[in-house]
Amino acid sequence: MTAFEAGAGYGGQNRGGGAGVTFGGGSEPLVAHAERSPASKRIIVGYGFWIFLLSDIVMFSAFFATYAVLSGETAGGPSGKDLFNLTNVAIETACLLISSYTCGLGALSAERQHPERFYLFFVLTFILGAAFLFIEVSEFVDIVGKGAGPSRSAFLSSFFTLVGMHGAHVSSGLLWLIYMVAQVAAKGLRPPVLRRLLCFSLFWHALDIIWVGVFTLVYLMGAR
Repeated sequence: MTAFEAGAGYGGQNRGGGAGVTFGGGSEPLVAHAERSPASKRIIVGYGFWIFLLSDIVMFSAFFATYAVLSGETAGGPSGKDLFNLTNVAIETACLLISSYTCGLGALSAERQHPERFYLFFVLTFILGAAFLFIEVSEFVDIVGKGAGPSRSAFLSSFFTLVGMHGAHVSSGLLWLIYMVAQVAAKGLRPPVLRRLLCFSLFWHALDIIWVGVFTLVYLMGAR
């Protein structure tokens, strides 16, 4: 008999006499053991999603570092001071920050089982997020139209990579938002749906935090 086979026959009792996790011949499945965890499933899901967000933030940290190193490498081309329109950037920043507020109100409304308020606040979140994305795409089109595309210089390559990656995340967030509204409409505000809304809310707020860094490093410092 191997060590694993011997362990499989172990009845799952701990030293205190309580039931433990069994692998084979025990009477208690792993799922039942997990359900008696001191932490609720909502907390476990939220914690796991935070780990995912941290991995995303590590990726953005690399983009921030790359931009910081290459921001002065214009190769004789235009710099941020020549290209950035801080008025438009301020408007899109306000849109994204307000959308985080409406997203939070929508999540609270869902937790309190107020679907009408949830729909209202999530529609506002979508409109504000779409406005942010529209302004950002318009900025990209304008910059490229001036002959300052990503291949013009190392500065522009890092700029389009950093800001464009954030914009891609906002786009995926808007698609996720539509999906969550459809889920609420189809299934109601049940616990599994609320856990998914929690993950979406964490994702959307994380995008705001990252954008504050983009706004400061790229636009405010770059336009000096």
